[in-house]
Amino acid sequence: MVQVYGPSVKGSMMKPISLFAKHLASPSPICELMQDLADAHGSANGQVLLGGGNPAHICQVERAIQDAVQGLANDPVALARAIGDYDGPGGNQEFIEVLCDYLVSRYKWPIGPQNIALTNGSQNAFFALTNLFSGRMSDGSFKRILLPICPEYVGYADAAIDPQVFYGIPAKIELIGDQQFKYHPDLDLLYACPDIGAVCISRPSNPSGNLISDQHLEYIWQFACQAGVPLILDCAYGQPFPGIVYAQANAFWRPNTILCLSLSKLGLPGLRTGIVIAEPQIIRAITSINAAMGLAPGGLGPAIMTRLIRSGAIDGLCHDVIRPFYLRRIQMAVELITGLLADLPVRFHRPEGAFFLWLWLQGLQIDNIQVYRRLKAEGVIVVPGSYFFFGLQRPWQHADRCIRVSLTASDQALIAGLRRLCAVIRALYQ
Repeated sequence: MVQVYGPSVKGSMMKPISLFAKHLASPSPICELMQDLADAHGSANGQVLLGGGNPAHICQVERAIQDAVQGLANDPVALARAIGDYDGPGGNQEFIEVLCDYLVSRYKWPIGPQNIALTNGSQNAFFALTNLFSGRMSDGSFKRILLPICPEYVGYADAAIDPQVFYGIPAKIELIGDQQFKYHPDLDLLYACPDIGAVCISRPSNPSGNLISDQHLEYIWQFACQAGVPLILDCAYGQPFPGIVYAQANAFWRPNTILCLSLSKLGLPGLRTGIVIAEPQIIRAITSINAAMGLAPGGLGPAIMTRLIRSGAIDGLCHDVIRPFYLRRIQMAVELITGLLADLPVRFHRPEGAFFLWLWLQGLQIDNIQVYRRLKAEGVIVVPGSYFFFGLQRPWQHADRCIRVSLTASDQALIAGLRRLCAVIRALYQ
């Protein structure tokens, strides 16, 4: 394996290594997650991918995208513009204006094109935002990102140049029946975080599928306003698109909110298109960072999405195709797992959004890293839950007994993978 930094050769030009390299060029949970995804796709040995965040291949969605691509291909000027020209560092202006009109018409949000910037995927947006609002400040102070409810998306942790910036609050756990549970934010602990630079929440949550309520979101937004810091709201799985939400929740944007959206879970992960909706000064900062890191966001994703919005197809795809597809997957997985593991102390988080099932293996004698390895040896790829509990101030055994299961494989592969997963878990308990 090629060593990317700190080689042992005497006099190497790569020594000493920077703090940036020590953290971001080292192996990381998000890198392992994405490598598992790539390895499973290229594997011929029967591995079942129940990890990663790749969306399912939904026929109706892919047909709609194909129609948009075909329409683009039939318009030589538009095609040449999408793939042959740089956009500005804030992203394709035509798409920004179409998206703005769509959001204002649907939600009456007080925004204009000056409130929107695109990025090369939402992970790029998180990198920019995390390092804008945390770490060492110009006045010498040190700011942190407050995570009001942990577990939280592992990709945030790997976006920070300084990995010490996160302050995570462990979720309160509500037990539901014999086999379910739900996370709630512990609002009393919000004020314990020192030197806040921003507050960050995914809604619905990656990894658990938890949906923070409108009332709790309102409280946390007001807390952020009182603290004089922005609320970063990650809706990559939520509203307005792709709308993979199974509980009551309203789309949210107000001043002092930085709303992050993505085209990935809509079915376009390969086009790496992220969307940031925020106040103009933040959009200007994102635009400058785009120029420094990648010149400009890609143009093909915005060109396709512009056609989906203008044709009116986007709402029907989200409400009538994508959401019901994943809801059926959730119901199938819950029925299978509860049936096969009913006599074991295994609980799953109440599914309220996204396309994951979050399992809590109560009382298991080994941690989730060992569970991950055992499952991988049996040809099933999941994600260890402990990766998502970064920023906690003290150890929490619950964090070592959870795994994230993705439900985007084909029906046949998903059923086979879940049966294999349940067999391994049963053997581990026994």
